[in-house]
Amino acid sequence: MFAAPDITAVLFGLRGCLVQTANEGPLPAPGALDTLAGLRQAQIPCIWLDDLNSLQSRRLASVLPDWLPGHSVNGARWPAPNACWQALMSLDSERLEGCVLVSGEPQLLQSGLNAGLWTVGLATCGPACDLSSAQWQAMTQQEQDLARGKATLALFRLGVHSVIDHLEELDTCLADIALRRSKGEKP
Repeated sequence: MFAAPDITAVLFGLRGCLVQTANEGPLPAPGALDTLAGLRQAQIPCIWLDDLNSLQSRRLASVLPDWLPGHSVNGARWPAPNACWQALMSLDSERLEGCVLVSGEPQLLQSGLNAGLWTVGLATCGPACDLSSAQWQAMTQQEQDLARGKATLALFRLGVHSVIDHLEELDTCLADIALRRSKGEKP
């Protein structure tokens, strides 16, 4: 259950919500559906973002809940902040304060930082840790941990505010951001 009432809206990188499989196509990432349901129950507006064309994005997003709106980038490409602002406008968000972007895509996270949002990096959902790839599956646990650690450090070097492995950890992360905001911290 999401107990972070100070969170205004959550933007998700579409590919961070999905796992690509060779045989079945896209599937929701572990914890994605529960996380989205929890945010909806807490009445925290959400939207996904992607830089693919609208048709490709909609095909990928078809495994996500129908109520979850999406926004495909049009105009300036990431890391320009436009897509984040446009997505928030489509949610009728009244303010930037408390808006959070969650993604494993470095360019989208940079876009969120440029837009003035809180950012949460997904270490295991980015280019360095493709959970669905045969290469990742062939790695030993130690090699996976090393790749996850490198991805975490790269996300922090980018300047994100928090890093989690997967969406199942988002509730705690949003509570931490709400606490940081209550102490006057800004993104």
